[in-house]
Amino acid sequence: MKKTSVRNGRTLKAFGLILSLGAMPLLLGLTGCTTGSRYEQSTGERIDDHGTSSRVRAALAEDTQYKYDAVSVVTFKGTVQLSGFVNSRDQKNRAGELTRKVVAVKEVVNNITVKESAN
Repeated sequence: MKKTSVRNGRTLKAFGLILSLGAMPLLLGLTGCTTGSRYEQSTGERIDDHGTSSRVRAALAEDTQYKYDAVSVVTFKGTVQLSGFVNSRDQKNRAGELTRKVVAVKEVVNNITVKESAN
């Protein structure tokens, strides 16, 4: 009888070891997706930033005063960068103001260029 219980104990230990080693890649894979660094986004940050960019584009498109067809919106960790071309300084400033009011925008980098008028 004693040999059977020793064998069962070893079998359970071996099974537990195999099970824990098999689960390790799964656990490491899940935690690897959530960490970001200063220069890289985590999966969650990438999803959040995509939503923020979409909301900024929608806010610019809904503006009745100006058209922002040539403005690009990129978001990284809550910082929104605007780039492209507009016709006036007022239009550039308005784009920055609209962007600052959007949910989840932490900072705005307004790199929009004002087209020079040919006089």
